[in-house]
Amino acid sequence: MKSINPATGELIKEYSEMSEGQVKEVVDLNFEAWKGYRETSFAQRSQWMQKAAELLRSRREEYARLITAEMGKRIAESHSEVEKCAWVCEYYAENAGQMLADELMESDASKSMAVFNPLGPVLAVMPWNFPFWQVFRFAAPALMAGNAGLLKHASNVQGCALAIEEVFRDAGFPENIFRTLVISSSKVEAVIAHPAVKAVTLTGSEYAGSQVASLAGKYLKKSVLELGGSDPFIVLADADLEEAAKVAVGSRMITSGQTCIAAKRFIVEQHVAAPFLEKVKALMEAYEPGDPGKEETSLAPLARPDLVDDIDNQVKKSVEQGAQIISGGSRVEGIGNYYTPTILTNVSKGMPVYMEETFGPVAVVLPVEDEKEAIEVANDSLYGLGASLWTSDLKKGEELARKIEAGAVFINGLVKSDPRLPFGGIKNSGYGRELSGYGIKEFVNIKTVWIK
Repeated sequence: MKSINPATGELIKEYSEMSEGQVKEVVDLNFEAWKGYRETSFAQRSQWMQKAAELLRSRREEYARLITAEMGKRIAESHSEVEKCAWVCEYYAENAGQMLADELMESDASKSMAVFNPLGPVLAVMPWNFPFWQVFRFAAPALMAGNAGLLKHASNVQGCALAIEEVFRDAGFPENIFRTLVISSSKVEAVIAHPAVKAVTLTGSEYAGSQVASLAGKYLKKSVLELGGSDPFIVLADADLEEAAKVAVGSRMITSGQTCIAAKRFIVEQHVAAPFLEKVKALMEAYEPGDPGKEETSLAPLARPDLVDDIDNQVKKSVEQGAQIISGGSRVEGIGNYYTPTILTNVSKGMPVYMEETFGPVAVVLPVEDEKEAIEVANDSLYGLGASLWTSDLKKGEELARKIEAGAVFINGLVKSDPRLPFGGIKNSGYGRELSGYGIKEFVNIKTVWIK
């Protein structure tokens, strides 16, 4: 397993994959650690989780540099990612006890209630695009609920995976309660099949999700999936075009477009489409490729060479079918996995950039006649993760938000994950929820206790 710098192509470090015997040993140790850990109090877990937050902040520069080196995002984004991980640790440290407090219920008993018990070891199969955040948004609630954590991270960010294990160990959590498995995808089935593993969560592609979901079903394990997205960014005629364009481009270009909840389809009412497109074009053309480790860099590389191939092929095939390139549409020549910020118009159903998730700096502008057509186009997708809707009429915005098929709709704002809000999708974007009180209850036994 090789960690390769996406900006330079240089080898950072090579990791040896664990053997089947080593994997089994780690899972067994994780399960044994959980037997005692499940008896700890929320107060004790909270103390450890608060310490994890402190460590993340004190090591922010170190971990941000690691993120940028391994997957290539801009250093400013990496700093923000580490800070957000500290926030989610603090959030669950402060709120988990209340979220999982016994709930009294009316019944024919003298007392009846729902209580929330941890399940045991939970396997997390995580992606590279937010190598710290994706893990912590699973780990913070899972550990605070009394579960144990097993991490199978993407092969190109093993340094991040081991650093996260280090955070929990140094924060004082019991030895082996959170472990990283340095394994390829071929060994995931054996982990899910292990009797000690009680659930699995995955953030990643549709294909990876379908594979893990089938294995979870095969072995009767609970699963939560957060998969791809082709998020609509709807701009109605009464919207603040200046602000909408600014947020649209900012959303599309986060992590160089390698974000599930990035705005990907700009759906704009016809008579404001031209000025909106003009503003978006000017903003996207201002991005310049550079060293992601420098604060002033605006365009970072994609994480791997094959991802550049994928996005380039999607653009080329769409152009062959009639799409028009307004800006960009090509690789950046030279060293590194860079792709130019790209805008496509004249896009229609059936084209790759319309039907598929575009995981790179590519946006499509889709003019529509009215708000009714805007909702129809927004929902004309296999995905249903996030959506952004722009209008000055907030009452109308709320009404339309209820008609959009997505796990989250942000009115006049950037779609983002927030520890206080449930996060997840529908359709091919997955199922289940992370974050908030809904997320922490995904991996607990909701047990009825009835007393006569």
